[in-house]
Amino acid sequence: MKKSKKFTALMLTAAMAAGSLAGCGGSPSTTPTTAANNSTTAANNNNTTTPADSNKPAEMPKITFQAIDHQGGFFSAGNAEGHEEVLQKVKDYTGIDIEYIPVANDSLEEIVGVTLLDTKNLPMIMTWGGNLNATIISAAKAGAFWNLEDYIFDETKYPNLSKANRDVLKQVTVDGHIIGLYRARPIGRNGFGYRKDWADKLGLSAPETVEDIYNMAKAFTEQDPDGDGQKNTYGLCLCKYTGPIDIIQTWFGAGNAWVERDGKLIPSHMTDEYWEAVNYVKRMYDEGLVYSDWAIRDTNTWADGVKNGECGMMLDVLDSSRRIWDYFVNNNIPAVNGDEIASMGFVGAIAKEKGGQPTITATTGMNGFFMITKGAKTEADLEACLTYLDKMCDDEMMTLADHGLEGIGYEMQDGYLVDINTDWTPAQKPHTGLNQTVCYIPEQAARNPQVKKNERTILEEQIKADNVNYAVFNPASGYLAGSDTYALNGATLDTALKDARTQYICGEIDEAGFRSAMDTWLAQGGQQIIDEVNALYQADK
Repeated sequence: MKKSKKFTALMLTAAMAAGSLAGCGGSPSTTPTTAANNSTTAANNNNTTTPADSNKPAEMPKITFQAIDHQGGFFSAGNAEGHEEVLQKVKDYTGIDIEYIPVANDSLEEIVGVTLLDTKNLPMIMTWGGNLNATIISAAKAGAFWNLEDYIFDETKYPNLSKANRDVLKQVTVDGHIIGLYRARPIGRNGFGYRKDWADKLGLSAPETVEDIYNMAKAFTEQDPDGDGQKNTYGLCLCKYTGPIDIIQTWFGAGNAWVERDGKLIPSHMTDEYWEAVNYVKRMYDEGLVYSDWAIRDTNTWADGVKNGECGMMLDVLDSSRRIWDYFVNNNIPAVNGDEIASMGFVGAIAKEKGGQPTITATTGMNGFFMITKGAKTEADLEACLTYLDKMCDDEMMTLADHGLEGIGYEMQDGYLVDINTDWTPAQKPHTGLNQTVCYIPEQAARNPQVKKNERTILEEQIKADNVNYAVFNPASGYLAGSDTYALNGATLDTALKDARTQYICGEIDEAGFRSAMDTWLAQGGQQIIDEVNALYQADK
C-alpha cells in the first residue's frame, strides 16, 4: 500500500482558509496485526515491544470518532441509567478503546470543514451527513483520507464491511479511491401501493406492467371502487413532490436521473423513454385519473388522499404505503366488503411491457458516510477503525445500538424483542446516539434477537429486499459532485427542468415549450455539466 509522505495544500470552500496536510508516517516499526485480535500497539505508538514487556497484556487500540449527536443522548448521557454499561459493552465487544467526539447535526458541515484545517488533530473517523461536496472532494484530493479499496473487502478481517454494495460505494469514491464507508439505507425502498380491497372488488390483480398501473388507475376512477354509487375517487395519488414521476421514468427505461448510452452518461430527459414516461403521466392527468390540482397539493398531506378513501394508489417509498395500511388497522377502517379491515397491496419493480425486465428506482443506498482520516497514522490505526466499524454491524452490537440494554431498553417476550420505556426522552436512554456510529452493512444484516413484526412489515421488507435485484442506480451520482458547474448551478437547473415537466403535464406549456426549456437548460450550464461529468466518468474507466 502506498503511503503519502507529504500532503499538498488543502483547498476548502471559499469561506475557509487554506491549510496544509503534513503527512505522518510510514509503516509502524513492528508488523501490524489486526485490532480484532487485540494484539496491535496503542494508537500512534510505533515503538517496538521489548522482551521485558512480553508478559504484559497488550494495550487496547485507541481511536477517536467524530459522530453526529442528534439529541444530546448517548454522547452526553453520562447520568442515564446504564450509560457506562453500554460504553463498556462496546469496548469489550469491539476490543477498541474509543473516544467519541459529538457534533450537532445542524453544525456538521461547518465543523467538518474547520476540523479538516487542523491537520495535526484530525479525529481518526469523521462523519459526513450528505453526499460528496467540494469540501470533501478537495480534502480527498489532498490526501486527507485513507483509500479503503485495499482493505474493506478482506472477508476474514471484515466479514460485514466486505459485503458493501459497490454501486453505493461509487458515491464515496474520488479519483478512483474509496474514501468512506456509507451509512446504509435500503436500496429497494421505492415501490407501489394500492387499495387491495378495491382491487379485489373490481377483479384486478397486482400490477406487473405500466399498462396494468394505468388500467388500475382508470378502474379506481371510473368503476366506483368504494361502492358508494358516486364518481368521487381517483387512481394515483400525487402531490407537488415529483418523486413518483421519477420512478415512472425508470419503469420506462429512462434511467435514474442519468443513463449510460453508447459509453457516455446523459441526463434522462435527453432520452426517448423520458418522453414516453412523461406523456404517460400526462395521459393520466388529461383523463382525470389524478387530482387536477396535484401540483400544488402539500407533501405533508400527500397520504391523506389514500387514507380518506379518495385515491387508491400510492407511488413512493414502500413504508408510506405500509403506514397507510397501519392507519387502516389502527383505526378499524372497514374494507369495501364491510366484513374486514381495509388493506394495501405492495408491488416492487414494474416492467415497461409484458415479458420485459422489471425495474425500480434505487435510492442512494446511504445517509452520509464515515471517513477514516490520516489522523489514523498507521495501518494498525486504520485496522482498529475498520474493526470497530465492522464489529458494530454484528447482531449483538446492532441490537445494543437500536434497542439498548435488556431490562432497560427492551425485554424478551416469547423469543421476540419488545421495546420498553418507549416514553423516555432520548437523554434518558443510555444507548441514544450509538446508532450514529453504525454502518449497517450489509444492508439486510440480520438482528438477533429478532424484533416481532406484523404481516405488513414482513411484506414491506420482503419486497424491499427483492427490489435490490431490479434497482436502477444513478450512474452519474459519483461524478456530479466533481462538476464545478453542477456545484454552482446544478440545483437551480434541475428545479427549472422539473417545473417545466410539471407545466407540460398540466397543459400549461406544449411540447415545443417544454423542449425550449430543455434547450435553455443546456445553454445555461447543462452542456458543461454533461461534459464535466463525462470527463470524470471516462477518467475512471
